[in-house]
Amino acid sequence: MIDKERQDNAYQFAKALCYYAGKDEGFLERFWAELCGEEDILDEFCYYMEHQTFACRVKIEGYTVIDVMVWQIDHFKAEMDRRDPDMRDNGDQMLLMAFDSFLKMRKEPGRYVRLMKDETGTDYPGKY
Repeated sequence: MIDKERQDNAYQFAKALCYYAGKDEGFLERFWAELCGEEDILDEFCYYMEHQTFACRVKIEGYTVIDVMVWQIDHFKAEMDRRDPDMRDNGDQMLLMAFDSFLKMRKEPGRYVRLMKDETGTDYPGKY
């Protein structure tokens, strides 16, 4: 169980990440509610907040939040170049979106495993 002070600090960290990522209050509240509903992922989030590195204790179908982050960076590289060039330089946004996707992966592991295996950063499927 995560103590109140640690949880309060994590909320402030999430709020700051949302601010620097350009996410609105609605995103923050949804993200926070989902994060609090998954205590092990919340603990992973807190660990990152406290140590600025990942504990990698939580795995979903063998994947960690780092795997999700790497996949997102690779997969969305072209998208970032076209639509959101600031994201590639926005570590706060990358971190926030990795945890957000990891929470979604908890609910739909099969879908995200397929996406991570099928969608790569290449220009089109089957390129390499």
